[in-house]
Formats: sequence, structure tokens, C-alpha cells
Amino acid sequence: MWAGVGSTLASIMFLCTIFQKYLPYNLRDFIEKYVHRVTDFFNPYIEVVIHEFTGERLKSNEAYTAIEAYLSTNASKRAKRLKAEFGKDKDYLVLSMGDHEEVTDDYKGAKVWWKASTTTPKVQQLSYYPTSDKKRSYKLSFHKWYRELVIGSYLNHVLEEGRAIGVLKRQRKLYTNNPSQDGHRRSMWSHIVFDHPASFRTLAMDPGKKKEIMDDLDTFSKSKDYYAKIGKAWKRGYLLYGPPGTGKSTMIAAMANLLNYDVYDLELTSIKDNNELRKLLIETSNKAIIVIEDIDCSLDLTGQRANNKVKEEEKDVIKKAKEDSKGKESKVTLSGLLNFIDGLWSSCGGERLIVFTTNYVEQLDPALIRRGRMDKHIEMSYCGFEGFKVLAKNYLDITSHDLFETIRQLFDETQITPADVAENLMPKTVNGDAETSLKNLIEAFENVKEETRLKAQKEVKDEARLKAQEEVKVEAILKIEEEVKEHTVKDEVK
Repeated sequence: MWAGVGSTLASIMFLCTIFQKYLPYNLRDFIEKYVHRVTDFFNPYIEVVIHEFTGERLKSNEAYTAIEAYLSTNASKRAKRLKAEFGKDKDYLVLSMGDHEEVTDDYKGAKVWWKASTTTPKVQQLSYYPTSDKKRSYKLSFHKWYRELVIGSYLNHVLEEGRAIGVLKRQRKLYTNNPSQDGHRRSMWSHIVFDHPASFRTLAMDPGKKKEIMDDLDTFSKSKDYYAKIGKAWKRGYLLYGPPGTGKSTMIAAMANLLNYDVYDLELTSIKDNNELRKLLIETSNKAIIVIEDIDCSLDLTGQRANNKVKEEEKDVIKKAKEDSKGKESKVTLSGLLNFIDGLWSSCGGERLIVFTTNYVEQLDPALIRRGRMDKHIEMSYCGFEGFKVLAKNYLDITSHDLFETIRQLFDETQITPADVAENLMPKTVNGDAETSLKNLIEAFENVKEETRLKAQKEVKDEARLKAQEEVKVEAILKIEEEVKEHTVKDEVK
């Protein structure tokens, strides 16, 4: 019997090889089409496939994510092969179905089967993804008797349950764009878990200004219907500007923690062109903050339409600075970036914040930061006394001290950044006391005052020296003019 089975299998494999190799493509497709029709006629089961990516893998499929969350809680209780990863805040493991695992689910008397599939393309595809990328999908199978129940009710039930589970167990992520290598990359973005502890409660800022920003963010997150009513994409731009060390990056982390959004840190200098910039935008999810830090240093976007008087040598320096790891210049333009912010492509998703940071807002092109693109401008200024009290509470766990009044006066006299205040308040030893830290801060104030005084003196001396040099130049010119006049008069007399 086994010999007969082996002979039959060998014959089938031989016929399949002949069929694949020697039959014309048209005839092969014709036969396969009618074979599928015959098998489908006798097969009473219907299949629905949900892929991880849609639109030639340009965009993550939200349905796939919701189904994955649903199966991780419900169907995976029956699975034998499971995958485990950290859940929210890394305090528990989230289990999900392993590859090629199949589980059953019951809904209103209907029995359905879910199967997790993973395939690896064997042929090269015309895509910016490498051929080694795995394609993941879920396949839902059910009897045709339950067609209306599954398509009309069960799938909506799975999506609603999956979204609710995803919100509860969602682990925020920090993304960065991957530089391309020979035109290929594993994915447009790579990520790590985002667990930055910053919050508006610990942010060193004027309480009134802080509340204004929080109210603005809260209003935005609840305004989906309003944005649809007025005909605008559900997004909002924030421009954070101010001197270094004033807490711009910390503000972004606090915004992400308040709204429970992912953060996409976009590095413009590693992007090849505007087309790649659009692909990156498509790959971002909803409930996200897209950040471009130090926008004035990222590319040559600093008012080139208003002021185009840069010397050729300076242009060469800028060009070299913009070269990526392959030594090729990024071709992202101001026009491409503007379209990225509020062009047609910006409407491909919803509930997104776009945040720019800069130390020199006056250098940016006005078209880049106008209202409608950067809707809210937030100045991150030097630390004030109210901000100091927040930092004192955070670092020293105190709300008052005898030295507070001295420090208040110093804030009125001297400018200092929140980063400098925090560094001096941080205890330098394990058993460091609050008074020592406050004295360190007062000493830092005195050093800043002395540096400011010396800098002012130097500026006065430099100004006086320049003025003296100008006076010498003027005297020299006048003397030359007098000599010229004398020679001219003598020549006329002669």
C-alpha cells in the first residue's frame, strides 16, 4: 500500500512539474481558473484575508491591528503557539497568535476559524521594500450559511472590540526614519518603546501658559467632527522656539504623554527627495506627533525666498553639511515640506500634531511658520520664579525655603535656562540636602551675572575700538582728500 501511495505522489509531482514548465501561460491560467471554479463549487467555506499593509504596502492596515488586538485577548486562549512581547509600561506580557497558528471563535452560534499567515516573497518586487520583508496576514474562514452574520455583524464586532483593547493595552512608540541603502530599506520607520517620564505637572513653565497649552491639546483631540464640519484635515501645527536648554524636547514628551500619542522623530537630512518624504507621511499612524527638531539646521529652509545673498563659499559649506551617509545631497525642498505639512498628502490620516522646534525663529521662511501651517507658536523662554518652584518641588521635594526670596530677586536680575536651574538643584551626593542645592543655584546665578557683566564690558570695549578705528579711517580719508585738493590747486595754477 505504501509503495502504491509513493508511486502515486511521484506521478502527481511529475505531472505538476510538466504543467508548470511546458504549458503556455495562457493555457495554464485558463486551466487554473476553471479548476478553482470547480473546487469553489464544492467548497462550502468562505475566506476573508486581512493583510498587514494596504495600497502596495504604503500604509499600515488599521483593520489588521484591531484584529491582532482582538485575537490576543480572545482567540489566543485556545492557541498552542504564542508570541509574547511587553505590554504597556513593561509591567506585563501581551500574548498573540504565532505564525501559521489557527484558532476558532464562536459568535451567535456561528463557528469561524482565524489563521495567522506569514509569507516571504521569492521574487524581487518593484518596491522600496527589500525582498526579504515578510508579509503578514490573517485569514478568516466560515461556512457560507453564516455569510450575512459574519460580514454584516461579526467583523464589525471584532473591529470595535479590537480597537477598545488596543487603546487599553497600547504601548506608545518613538519612531525614527531609516536612511535608504541602495534604494532599499527594511521599513520606512524603526521604533523603540517610548517611556519618557515628562509631564505637564513636572514642566518648568508659567502655570497660566501651561494650562493654555493643555486646554488647546485637549480641545484638538476631541474635535474630529468639528474639523470635518469646517473642511480641514484633522491636524494641528505647533512651533516651539526659544534659546537652547529651555525645554522644547521635554515639552514634546509631555504632549505625547498627555494625549497618549506616538512620536515620529523625522530627520530631514537622511531623506532622499520629496517623494520619499510623502511615503514617510503615509506610513505614520493616527494619534501621532510628527517632530522635526532644529528645523533651521535640517535643510536650507531658512528664508531663501526672502534673502538669497549667501556667498558661494557659504553655499558650498551648506551643501556639504546636507550630504547623507552615502555622500548624496538631500533633495527635499521647501515646497515639498510645505505640501507635507498641509498639502493634499497631509489629509491621508487624522489626529496628528506636527511640531517644529528652533532656536532662531527669525531665520525661518515666513511661509513655513504662518498660521494654518504652524497654528500655535509657543515661546520656550528663560526660567522664571514660578518655573523654579516646580523644579524645586521635582528635585528637592520642597515648596518653600528661607532662600526662596533671594532666588526670586536673582530671577528678576538675571536670565537662566530651566536646564541650568535643574542641573544646580540636582543633589550632588546621595545625602545631599535642599539648602546645599539652593546655594549651588545662587552661586550659579552669581556666575551668570559675572559672565554677563564681563560680556557687556567686552562688547563696550569692542564697540569703542571699532569706533576708534572708524575715526582713524575718517581722519586718514580727510587727510588724503586735503592732499588731493592741494595737488589739484597746484596743478591748476601751473
